[in-house]
Amino acid sequence: MPVVIAVTNQKGGVGKTTTAINLAFFLAKAGKKTLLIDFDPQGNATSGLGVNKQTLSYGIADVVMGRATLEQAILPTKYKDLSLAPTTSLLANTEVELAQSDKRFSRLKVAIEKTGDRFDIIIIDSPPSLSLLTVNGLIAAKYVLLPVQTEFYALEGLGQLLETMKLVRKAMNPTLELLGVLPTMLDSRTTLSTQVHEEIKRHFPEKVFTTTIPRNIRLAEAPSHGLPVGMYDKFSKGSRAYKALAKEVIERVS
Repeated sequence: MPVVIAVTNQKGGVGKTTTAINLAFFLAKAGKKTLLIDFDPQGNATSGLGVNKQTLSYGIADVVMGRATLEQAILPTKYKDLSLAPTTSLLANTEVELAQSDKRFSRLKVAIEKTGDRFDIIIIDSPPSLSLLTVNGLIAAKYVLLPVQTEFYALEGLGQLLETMKLVRKAMNPTLELLGVLPTMLDSRTTLSTQVHEEIKRHFPEKVFTTTIPRNIRLAEAPSHGLPVGMYDKFSKGSRAYKALAKEVIERVS
């Protein structure tokens, strides 16, 4: 069965989708058959890989509501070994439908299990909230990857997420564990950024990735071109950082 990693933080703007896209890309580059599931109603992982949402026959909303299988929704990408389960704006309404459905917490897990051993690694780009969709992602996952922005309010609200993880472990997914905490948007020129990085390491001893993701204009530009940063500018700091992260993730899940 594939290793399933939920990229999760209920705060928006922390580099969650950027991490999901670029980690998935570099895992595929490393020869891992990788599926990126866009489970965020904003659909930024879908557009960030250059997919036009208006042309989709099926999205992940159809999968969790039983209108399609995950296999039917999966699209190949331009990149070897990287596939995408895209989303459309329908996913925003799905949560209301899902709340009244049977087995509402495990819909994504069941869909993933039906893909068998087609993929080595599955990355779930979770919504920036502690919602029913996020809980579906946590129940489907073996690991959580937690991007944390190295800015003033970085650690605020993380206690709530960790509590949710604890509840999910207790009730539905006893094997769920924190794969690692990823410091993002690090600006080593500022004292604040460095101090917050140290604080993150204090809060999560032995769980913080050695790799940090810098503030980088090429990372910010790449999604508007529908490209992972490794295709947009493979020599940029952002590209080198995500390549190093993919290597570290492979080591931790092996």
